[in-house]
Amino acid sequence: MDVLTSAQRHRNMASIHSKDTKPELKVRKLIRSWGYRYRLHVSDILGKPDIVFPRFRKVIFVHGCFWHMHKCRYGMVIPKTRKQFWQKKRKGNVERDKKVRKALKKDGWKVLVIWECWTKNPKILNDKLMSFFNDK
Repeated sequence: MDVLTSAQRHRNMASIHSKDTKPELKVRKLIRSWGYRYRLHVSDILGKPDIVFPRFRKVIFVHGCFWHMHKCRYGMVIPKTRKQFWQKKRKGNVERDKKVRKALKKDGWKVLVIWECWTKNPKILNDKLMSFFNDK
């Protein structure tokens, strides 16, 4: 049984957005502090990446661990209600992510996925982004 009322759950789910999330803002702030310029949510590019560096042909996706089933404690959470619905929804996200990354790489783009849990640790986030930018 859900601990929230239907109205509370609706309000909670309605407040979840795909753009300008806290993890995404952390990534953008760090990249901006290094002096890099980027474009956001470019709809011309397959998958509509969160952060795009057209000149370098690099893109960054900032994924929520739960929604994209990361193999961390946040991504391994199993909803208590409507399990089949959520399992199908989340697996669909994972499959779509794989197809998008494969197609982008085939088109010559370098792709980085930043997981929400990595943004909670500044050192991990810094290391992942640094290796992405230093890889030519």
